[in-house]
Amino acid sequence: MIFLCRLIFVCKFSYIFITPTSSKNDFTCQAKSSGGETVKKYKRDAIFLDKRGKWRSYNHKKLSRKRCGSLRGQGWKYGSGFVDGIFPVLSPVAQQILSFVQRDVDSSVLWAALDTLPATHETWDDLINVAVQLRLNKQWDLILLICQWILHRSSFQSDVLIFNLVIESYGKKSLYKMAEKTYFELLEARCIPTEDTYALLLKTYCMCGLQEKSEAIFAEMRKYGLPPSAIVYNAYIDGLIKAGNNQRAVEIFQRMKRDCCQPSTETYTLLINLHGKARQSYMALKLFNEMKSQKCKPNICTYTALVNAFAREGLCEKAEEIFEQLQEDGHEPDVYAYNALMEAYSRAGFPYGAAEIFSLMQHMGCEPDRASYNIMVDAYGRAGLHEDAQAVFEEMKRLGITPTMKSHMLLLSAYSKAGNVAKCEDIVNQMHESGLEPDTFVLNSMLNLYGRLGQFEKMEEVLTAMEKGAYETDISTYNILINIYGRAGYFEKMEGLFHSVATKNLKPDVVTWTSRLGAYSRKKLYPKCLEIFEEMIDAGCHPDGRTAKVLLSSCSSQDQIEQVTTVIRTMHKTMDSVLPV
Repeated sequence: MIFLCRLIFVCKFSYIFITPTSSKNDFTCQAKSSGGETVKKYKRDAIFLDKRGKWRSYNHKKLSRKRCGSLRGQGWKYGSGFVDGIFPVLSPVAQQILSFVQRDVDSSVLWAALDTLPATHETWDDLINVAVQLRLNKQWDLILLICQWILHRSSFQSDVLIFNLVIESYGKKSLYKMAEKTYFELLEARCIPTEDTYALLLKTYCMCGLQEKSEAIFAEMRKYGLPPSAIVYNAYIDGLIKAGNNQRAVEIFQRMKRDCCQPSTETYTLLINLHGKARQSYMALKLFNEMKSQKCKPNICTYTALVNAFAREGLCEKAEEIFEQLQEDGHEPDVYAYNALMEAYSRAGFPYGAAEIFSLMQHMGCEPDRASYNIMVDAYGRAGLHEDAQAVFEEMKRLGITPTMKSHMLLLSAYSKAGNVAKCEDIVNQMHESGLEPDTFVLNSMLNLYGRLGQFEKMEEVLTAMEKGAYETDISTYNILINIYGRAGYFEKMEGLFHSVATKNLKPDVVTWTSRLGAYSRKKLYPKCLEIFEEMIDAGCHPDGRTAKVLLSSCSSQDQIEQVTTVIRTMHKTMDSVLPV
């Protein structure tokens, strides 16, 4: 990215000066001896602060010839900012513009202020730098205010860069009609849409669940002679994943390969993440191996995604193996990679293994973030070491890291496992004092705690507060209650709650049905269990392994066991034929 900041380095043998220059195009680096003789000089160079806060230099001419190397035309890369690793260095004027924009002033006041700016290249670059900073902050409304002024009030020529920013901002707000309108305005302004334009529009449609419009983008691209590239397919896949349509995302990936469009590193990383979150680490590893066989080089994000895939299943040995490959491939682990490996040990039930990774991270000069401390709280909590979890929580606060809702929930979960009601109630009170309003997950945890300890009156009080207050109940709320009452033998109460789920605009899931089934299974009421199982199938809910185990435990004779086994095998074959592999 080309910045207006022009600097001169004047170096004597023992010190460096950084001073501004009035030149518009040149940056010079001069090393001078004590006698004033110039030793070396470079022209047309500039410096920027990278994401690690270090000064780096780049060549204007080379950068401008790269794709995304200019502030006009294609000067913006989909999904990753203007130039990877380069953050905007704001001039004093840009800083003033940013501060004024963030004051939450009326649009007419803001536009009147922007009207006073001179229509120069420097102003243009200042506005773009401000827009980039707002984009990093995800302040989409403010980006729209600036871009609308540029397009409709300023004397600047319309540019595809601005239209792309507007389309992205509307997409992030799920305003697909406004994004669509902006695309037509782009065409009317005689701007040529880029693949980034179509990628952003495609992702907007996916996020809004508009499948037909998403497919129409490909026809629109062909109309302008643009074959769908990896960037467009990546946006499609990413949009489908974020919209929760994973199966369709996998189908588009397969179509991408059929259309002879070579998947990029980002493509494989998206799919590895998808399978990792679905706890399909074997599929994630298969994609990783396919990626390497196609000579597509994994980056640190790819490795981290694969470590996360194994971490979610507690496969710490496999996670560590991939972590070592990451380093052998020349990548320096960052905080996300270390966090992923810590998560693996946490899920596997080895809190001290996670603690060793935490110490290693610090030793290697990688600063732990809030997520790192949350993982350690969770690791100790899962292992029943609630005092250690509390110690990590306090250390986080001592270091000035403000605990979030998740931090409190993990600590609450640790004490909940230990059955410490007083401490759990104290944590909820601390959340209130910190200005954090307990959400559904927190209240569900309290419901479960009171229920497990047989404190049904307190459990009912929490449920009443949820139903009558500002807190939303979800299917997990009723799953907890059905399980608690079922285990206690209160069948009538359990059935009443089960049938009330539909009146709450909720749908029973496999956990709901299995919890209800488990209540009768403990009493060996096989006919009733079979009846509920048939209801479950008729309702379109597919049983899982736990459902089968609960149904088998209700059997009291060999004939019943054989009958259930036959039903489960038949269902398994039927499900294999309809579920995606």
